[in-house]
Amino acid sequence: MDGRTTGWFSYLTLAAAISTAGCGFNQQSRFQMSFLPPAPRSGPAVELPEPPPTEPNVYLKADDPSVLAATTAAPSIPRRKSEADITIQNAERAYQRGRRLYQSRDLDGARREFDRAIDGMLDAGGQDPSDRVEIERKLEEMADAIHRYDLEDFGAGASVDQPKFEKAPLEDILQMTFPVDPKLKDRVQAQVAATVSQLPLSVNDTVLGYINYFSNRGRRTLLAGLQRSGRYRPMIQRVLDEEGVPQELIHLAQAESGFFPRAMSRAAAGGMWQFLKWRGNEYGLKQTAFTDDRMDPEMATRAAAKHLHDLYREFGDWYLAIAAYNCGPLVVEKAVERTGYADFWELRARGVLPAETTNYVPIILAMTIMEKNAAEYGIEGFQMDAPLEYDTVETRGVTSLALVSDILDVPVTELAEMNPSSLRGKVPEGYPMHVPKGTADQLMAVVQRIPANHLDAWRVHSVLAGETLAEIGRRYSVTAANIAAVNQLENEQPQEGDRLLIPAAPRAEPPARKATRSGSRTVTASRRGPVPSRGASTRRTATSAARTRTTRPSAIVARNTN
Repeated sequence: MDGRTTGWFSYLTLAAAISTAGCGFNQQSRFQMSFLPPAPRSGPAVELPEPPPTEPNVYLKADDPSVLAATTAAPSIPRRKSEADITIQNAERAYQRGRRLYQSRDLDGARREFDRAIDGMLDAGGQDPSDRVEIERKLEEMADAIHRYDLEDFGAGASVDQPKFEKAPLEDILQMTFPVDPKLKDRVQAQVAATVSQLPLSVNDTVLGYINYFSNRGRRTLLAGLQRSGRYRPMIQRVLDEEGVPQELIHLAQAESGFFPRAMSRAAAGGMWQFLKWRGNEYGLKQTAFTDDRMDPEMATRAAAKHLHDLYREFGDWYLAIAAYNCGPLVVEKAVERTGYADFWELRARGVLPAETTNYVPIILAMTIMEKNAAEYGIEGFQMDAPLEYDTVETRGVTSLALVSDILDVPVTELAEMNPSSLRGKVPEGYPMHVPKGTADQLMAVVQRIPANHLDAWRVHSVLAGETLAEIGRRYSVTAANIAAVNQLENEQPQEGDRLLIPAAPRAEPPARKATRSGSRTVTASRRGPVPSRGASTRRTATSAARTRTTRPSAIVARNTN
């Protein structure tokens, strides 16, 4: 993390301060925070002569029983605000001011407001125990949100218009060999003899060399891949089983990509399972102006399982199938024809396979042996990332992830991580889009009220205290009159907490930038590094407790849990 984002406040210092104040981070945050992208830097307001008709604004009007079921409830006497209510309200306002400043790239101003929000709750005193519990709960949520904001280096304001690719972590060791620890051989052979595996397991000096490597110098690489595997492991195991492929071949994804969905190789193979475009196309992995199916973990896993199954049917041997997956079936076919041996180890000994391929199979075997004997290698009970869980919806038109972020109050970076096949921050019409588990109905209820041909440009804006339509319009380069018309506002002064549809005009598509190398990493010309990962204990997520919740009307969606 560079100097731009160091600060905000020290998370560990904050934790200590909270402990001193009598509260702590003992409870998993139940919400997640969304941060709106920044306004365009310049450009005149775009006048839309006649905004397309929309349904009545679901946020401002309570006349739709399918949206606000609470309107049918009997009226109740408003509860008098407690001291805790006032403390939380003031902190929330400071937080929202900080969020707005952050979106405008005023980082110093945002830091001041974030600190003011936290300090206000830390300094709160005199509350009765029940009020104190509520303040502690809100403090934890807000601290989580600001911490995530800091970790994500511009959070949802970060551009997702250009894809960010990661180099496969094992790419550089495929042509290397490593020394063998003489003490390993007998121990590993005993382990293999007692191991149950769908994939036949062999032990020789090459396999032992890689076990030695992953036990020492390569341990961090092995553990990092195992940690990331938790996100996709249930899905991969299910697909491999459905396609009749040994479960142990999950380690191909670890060797190919380290479970990075956007891994790219020197040869332009892409995705978790490293398909070249033409090979991926054979198995249904297509590319469009907005998407690359090779980057979708489930689509690519299905394609890889089918391809491996086809290779096994051709060669009748899993080692040859794995080798063919790496170098291509034609290379293996010619090696078998030249030598007359349909045995991987014989072909390896005769030097008729590419050097990278000769080590590829031993790497898979080494990883398999180590994971199946985790206690022997000190990786038993290793904490994996939590499985990704999501709903899947099909879009009615080209849909911006920024709009989905607005509606669901989820950071754009989190949506981008959930949809790694989206290359420009948009998903084409009819394409499966993943959203956080349990949010599909909420999304569809709002998306259905936006014209399909505007889903790539329109936004949803949460009104902050004191904001006017003119200020909001300048932010999105639209006029106040257009915002009022689309939302059927009777007057032009929105209230704090209102959520408005913003009829923003489409942006010009940025030119595609060629991926280039920078050191040992594959990056785009504009930005380096992968989407920040989830699951580490310090990367907790939270959303605003003030998020407006509605009763969601039913919608037809396809759900998938991974």
